[in-house]
Amino acid sequence: MTRQIVEPERAIDVMAETDVLVVGGGPGGLAAAVAAARAGVSVILAERYGCFGGVISQVGVEGIAWYRHEGTTDVEGIGIEFEQRARALGGTNPEPQSKSEALDAEMFKVVADRLVQEAGVRPLLHTTVVAPLLEGNALKGVITESKMGRQAILAKVVIDASGDADIAYRAGVPTVAWPREEMLGVTVMFSCAGINKARFMEYVRENPTTYGDWNKLWDAKTSGKEDHLFSPYLDKPFKLAREAGIIPQNIKSIGGTWSSVTDAGEATNLNMVYMTGYDVTDVWDLTAAEMEGRRQAILAIEALRAYLPGFENAKLRNFGMTLGTRDSRKIVSDYTLTEHDVRHQARFDDSIGIFPEFLDGYGVLVLPTNGRYFQIPYRILVPQKVENLLVAGRSVAGDKIAHSATRSMMCCTVTGQGAGVAAATAVKTNVAPRTVNIKKVQQALAKQDVRLF
Repeated sequence: MTRQIVEPERAIDVMAETDVLVVGGGPGGLAAAVAAARAGVSVILAERYGCFGGVISQVGVEGIAWYRHEGTTDVEGIGIEFEQRARALGGTNPEPQSKSEALDAEMFKVVADRLVQEAGVRPLLHTTVVAPLLEGNALKGVITESKMGRQAILAKVVIDASGDADIAYRAGVPTVAWPREEMLGVTVMFSCAGINKARFMEYVRENPTTYGDWNKLWDAKTSGKEDHLFSPYLDKPFKLAREAGIIPQNIKSIGGTWSSVTDAGEATNLNMVYMTGYDVTDVWDLTAAEMEGRRQAILAIEALRAYLPGFENAKLRNFGMTLGTRDSRKIVSDYTLTEHDVRHQARFDDSIGIFPEFLDGYGVLVLPTNGRYFQIPYRILVPQKVENLLVAGRSVAGDKIAHSATRSMMCCTVTGQGAGVAAATAVKTNVAPRTVNIKKVQQALAKQDVRLF
């Protein structure tokens, strides 16, 4: 039996009140906050780290739309604005495997700041939300911890964009999570300096890799149409490093992709450590994964220095601020998005946006090269049992293959923008998000240039 103590009851100050509170400033939460503010309500965006941007700025993942190819029917709305605003500030590079922009993780912190400030969102960084405030089954706000101590924020609607459904779970919403051994892996992202770009790019031209090669190594099933497309995947240096004993034979998690290589000799977004068997809602697992990921990243750099032309003088530039996670809790709602939906262009009366037929996870990779897309239903954002709460990002309701689509950063911006506009509409019409008029939500989304159908 777990040893317990009793926490003394105490009164805490209400630090702020707002129409809409968004918890988590990643792609989903950032989109939700900006969309709600643009729809005309007061918004607070609370984030536990010192910058907004989530997996972009905190983890260092640059490819928000690396799925985009000739023939892709893409989303429209705030996610595209992320790319456009970053490019206007000089904060992008051409993404090597797609028709998209690789976002500079550091510059995106500024992009996010400006989006928040221009929309009139009240930003709150360095603030961890630790508990829900409930009256019966209605969420009235949250309790936070920060340098200012334990305080409360009251809100008419809360949007959980924590990535792990933290607020929903603690409020009593039913959630599902696969066993550790079935969860998608975690990654410690890193960047290197000291790269000879010309020499490296010559190697890439002479040793082209495709998704067909990638899938043979990682045992992923494609539709076949992706197999001939270029993939910035590196395997040969790691194979040679294992043979030489630089990487122990029992470590199979090292190997992956590169993204931007700058004229200044920096290789960023090195996604080369993919570790399975960790539950990111367990702080002991998070600790172990962060430390093991850094150990493996150093082994990866040693392998690159030894066997990859252009990386002979490579050295560590930085790690991501935090672990890159792909999988954890999903809420239970009145509708669960399914594999059939995402693979067969599902259409819904309560659509809040579209997403291309892009699947990446659980042994499946499908790139949207032929215009196929599915609609995202509002219902998967509305959790069971708790009122005044919406969920955005990778925690929306869905099965495994559906999650391999909705976890994507650009799809998170779609569910985020949908949640933000729905929350604003609910506040302005004085109804609960569960009973909001979906036609009014769709009209408001259309005014924000979201493609619904």
